[in-house]
Amino acid sequence: MFILIIIAFAFSLWAQFRVQGTFKKWSEVQSASGMTGYDAARHMLDSNGLQDIPIEPVRGALSDHYDPIHRVVRLSEPVYYENSISAISVACHEVGHAIQHKQHYPMLVLRHRIFPIVNFASGIAPFLILAGFLFNAMGLLGFGIIFFSAAVAFQLITLPVEFNASNRARDIMVSEGYITNDEERGVAKVLNSAALTYVAAALISVLELLRYILIFTNNRD
Repeated sequence: MFILIIIAFAFSLWAQFRVQGTFKKWSEVQSASGMTGYDAARHMLDSNGLQDIPIEPVRGALSDHYDPIHRVVRLSEPVYYENSISAISVACHEVGHAIQHKQHYPMLVLRHRIFPIVNFASGIAPFLILAGFLFNAMGLLGFGIIFFSAAVAFQLITLPVEFNASNRARDIMVSEGYITNDEERGVAKVLNSAALTYVAAALISVLELLRYILIFTNNRD
C-alpha cells in the first residue's frame, strides 16, 4: 500500500508538471478566431443566457475558477487577456461550470450541498487520525477515518463535475466557431492535462483512506 501511495504521489507531480508544460506550449499558439479568453467566456456566457454573470481578471497562474456563491467567472490575467488556445480553453471550461450551475447539474448540486460538511470534516480529520496513532486510540482513528471519507467523497464527486465542464466547453467551442477542427486537438490536450491533476489528487486520497482502514482493521484484529 505504501508503494502505491508513493507511485500516486509521483503521478501527481507528473500531472502538475504536465499541466504547466501543456498550458505553456499552447499559450504560444494563437487561436485562429483571435478571441481572447475574456472574449470566448463572454460570448459563451451570453449565448447560454448568462448575461448577468461578470468576468473578472485575477492575479496568479492557473488561478481560474467559477465562484458559485457570487456567481462570477474569475480568469487569471494570462487567460483573460491572451488569445491563445490555452487561454480560450481554460476560460470556456470555467464557463462550463457556470452553465452547470444554471442547469442544476446533479453532481455540482451535490458537491455544493456537502461542501459545508466536507469543510468541517477535512479540518478535524487529520487531528483525529494523528491522535489515534499517538495514543493508540482506535476509536479516535475510526472517527478520523469517517471524517476523512467525506473529504475523499468530495474529491470523487469533483471528477465528473470537471470532466463534464470540459466536455461542455469543447462542444460549444466547436459548434460556435471559437476554434477550428485543427485546433480541437490543442484544446483537448490542455483540458485533459488539467483533468489529470484532479484524478491524481483523488487517487492519492483514496489510497490514503484505504491505508488508514487497513491499519484500523489490523489493530482491531
